[in-house]
Amino acid sequence: MRLVLAPDSFKESLTAQQAAQAMSAGVRAVLPDADLVLIPMADGGEGTVQSLVDATSGHIVTRQVRGPLGRQVEARFGMLGDGHTAIIEMAEASGLQLVPVAERNPLVTTTYGTGELIRAALEEGARSIILGIGGSATVDGGAGMAQALGYRLTDASGAELAPGGAALADLAHIDASGADPRLRALTILIASDVTNPLTGPEGSAAVFGPQKGATPEMVSQLDAALAHFARVVRTDLGREVDQATGAGAAGGLGAGLLAFTESEMRSGFDIVAEYAHLAEACQGADFVLTGEGSIDRQTLRGKTPLGVAQVAKHVAPDTTVIALAGRIGPGAEELYTLGIDAIFSIVPGATTLSDALSNGAENITRTTENVMRFLLRVSA
Repeated sequence: MRLVLAPDSFKESLTAQQAAQAMSAGVRAVLPDADLVLIPMADGGEGTVQSLVDATSGHIVTRQVRGPLGRQVEARFGMLGDGHTAIIEMAEASGLQLVPVAERNPLVTTTYGTGELIRAALEEGARSIILGIGGSATVDGGAGMAQALGYRLTDASGAELAPGGAALADLAHIDASGADPRLRALTILIASDVTNPLTGPEGSAAVFGPQKGATPEMVSQLDAALAHFARVVRTDLGREVDQATGAGAAGGLGAGLLAFTESEMRSGFDIVAEYAHLAEACQGADFVLTGEGSIDRQTLRGKTPLGVAQVAKHVAPDTTVIALAGRIGPGAEELYTLGIDAIFSIVPGATTLSDALSNGAENITRTTENVMRFLLRVSA
């Protein structure tokens, strides 16, 4: 019997690799000789670096970079097993979790550290980068990233712009002459499911600014600054980024990547599935097991369990897809018509969140074993 085990991480409990191993233990308790393929998955958000490093036998690199407020932080990125592809999560250097609640201010936070991670990946020999751009603390249009990569962004007096989104209102000129020459041969896949434009009522400042600490007044200020930034990009770089699909992701970092690098925006799940060879693994599979911490209506929006089910059903229509979750929420039943055949909660009964998180591996193993015993009985 062939089974593919392709879960996402169970947030704050298990990495995707650990979740897959826990599933494996449950299967082995029933079918010790089963043909198991473990493919830790992600959708471009938190955990994508670890998932792709695990899936490709790559390695983790750690660097000290500038955080959102200019303080040094330790950030990780991955080099995949092919030796020339890097995987970066911008949140490692420029994420909201790095800024205390009382200090959250997108007028001044910067993506400079994300640019430093791109430069570090180039130093490791990367010729292509997968860049996950969720969870940012910034609304600077990727200006800080560009400055870290050698671009000069100056005001009317020729002075370099200060960090943060507010300073974009003073941008007069973008000088690309000092940009890292290695960027010309670098391709970046932007892993994002955000489709918002850079500016306007659905833009970066309006939709995502408040969660980064922006007041209504700040939102208006940032939206105007980003619109001005886009006009200077059009004049000096010849690229239209304001209304580009996904330009508003990560505080406009989507726009910055499209402006300053050779980039392409794609679904985070699709990128991970491609590099992890998920479709190939699912061919001929009897069962496919997936899952993540919570499965609900949000899972319909490109989350890993649905993505795994759709890939599996496309290449192996008769396979059975089962999802495990720490929490099954409203709307989960809609997944039954989209490729997931059954959803099981791993939580054994009334418990505290702390206990549920600390016992994640045990709960996944036990639930997987019970599911497999049932499947073997009904298929006998």
